[in-house]
Formats: sequence, structure tokens, C-alpha cells
Amino acid sequence: MKSITIKGSQRESVGKKATKALRNAGKVPCVLYGGDKPVHFSADEKAFKPLVYTPDVFTATIELDGVTYNAVLQDIQFHPVNDSILHVDFYQLFEDKAVTMEIPVRLVGSSKGVMIGGALRHNLRKLRVKALPANLPDFIEADITELQIGNKLYVTTLKNDNYTILHPDNTVVAQVRMSRNAAKAAAEAEK
Repeated sequence: MKSITIKGSQRESVGKKATKALRNAGKVPCVLYGGDKPVHFSADEKAFKPLVYTPDVFTATIELDGVTYNAVLQDIQFHPVNDSILHVDFYQLFEDKAVTMEIPVRLVGSSKGVMIGGALRHNLRKLRVKALPANLPDFIEADITELQIGNKLYVTTLKNDNYTILHPDNTVVAQVRMSRNAAKAAAEAEK
């Protein structure tokens, strides 16, 4: 999985006044959970742009005064009016501890049902996956080549030994439905 480096500095004071002063200086207060104790730090708001405003999923390498932590974005809070980042929570990654993340689904292939007039519906754009950090994929490929009109692609076809998909087996990832044009053409063909 791809990683983004965020450079920051540890915070001593974590009160309201100190947090407000950080935000006025263009910094974002952050917390890193998962270790022995939470690590409070701050980083520039611009450093989060490639991590937050993208459909892709990344891990974060956090550098704080010479110490490096591998982490994943757990929660983010935005300002309700101007959408600036107010607070970010990270969860520390360990090589021997499984982590749960939402991984994007990428459809590949050309569906036979779409070629004859069906409509493709991409029901799930992200899947909740549990795996060791080394086995986390950048994305999950779903091959839709064999889908005819009325067929569905279930989560069970995307199973992999490296990770566990945390959705029920009957969850639909994509399906090809009958479009209005295909229904009209089928009705005319029957006449």
C-alpha cells in the first residue's frame, strides 16, 4: 500500500486555547492512538491534502522530532462552513496486528450485458477489509466481463487469501440491470 509522509511536531498543551492558536497558525491538531499512550501532535493543513482529498487509500508515515510512526487515518473532522480540517485522528500500525480499512473497488473489463444495452450499477465503491498492514491492497479489482443483463457480482467472487472482506456473502458489488432502451428493443423484437 502506498504511503504519505506527514511531518509534524509534538504538542505540550492540549487545551482549547492552545488548539485555537494552532488552527489560527494554519496547523491541524492530531492524535495518534494505538500505542502505549496517545501521542498529541500538530502538522500543517497542506500536508493532509494528498491523504484526505483523494478516492485512493494511503497509509501515513508520521515524523515527529526524529521519531517515525506508521499509521492509518482513523477519523477526520471538518469545519461545518468552510470545510477546513479541524482535527485528525490516526491509528498506529504494527506489523503483527491486523487492521480494518475501507479499500476502493476498481471495476475491470467490459460487461457483455452492457454491450447489448444493459445498465451497469456500481453498488459498492469501497469494501471493508481486515488484514495485516503488509497485505493491505491499494484497491480490489472486480472483473465484470462475464456479467449479462440481470447478473450480479457478489463479494464472494472477490475473496483473497491475503485479506478478509468484512461484508456478508450476499453483498452485491456491481450488477447489470435492464435499461429502458434494452427493454424497448426486447419488446420490439418480440413483435
